[in-house]
Amino acid sequence: MVEATNDQNFMHVIENIEVLVSKTLSILMVLVILVAIGELGIFLVKELFTVPYGQFNTTLFTIFGLFLNILIALEILENITAYLRKHVFQVELVIVTSLIAIARKIIILDLEKVTGFDIIGLGFAVLALSISYLIIRLSNSRSTR
Repeated sequence: MVEATNDQNFMHVIENIEVLVSKTLSILMVLVILVAIGELGIFLVKELFTVPYGQFNTTLFTIFGLFLNILIALEILENITAYLRKHVFQVELVIVTSLIAIARKIIILDLEKVTGFDIIGLGFAVLALSISYLIIRLSNSRSTR
C-alpha cells in the first residue's frame, strides 16, 4: 500500500500518461496534415482549372496560406515528437512555429481590412519572437561549448 502512494511511482504513472497523450496527439496531427494536404490538392486543381486566365493572382495568397498551414502543422508535430524523444518542451521549436504562424498571417493579410494598429501589433510580435529566438540560440550555443 505504501509503495502505491510513493511519489516516484506516482510520477511514473504521470509520465506514462504524458507519453500516451503525446502519442495520441502525434497520430491526430498526422491525420490533420494528411487531410490538409488533400484539401490543398483539391483546391489547387480546382483553382488551376476553373480560374480565368490572369486572375490566378487573387487566389495565390490563399494558396500560400494553405501551404503555411501545413508547415505550421508539421512544426507542431515536430514539437510533439521532440517532446516524446526528450520529455522536454523545446522552446526554440515553439518560437519557430510561432514565427511561421505570424509570417502566415502577414502573407495572407488583406491590407484593406486591417488597421495600422494590427500591423504594428504583428510587427511587435515578430520583433519579440525574433529576439526570443536569438536569445535561445545564443544560450544554446554557449551551453554546448
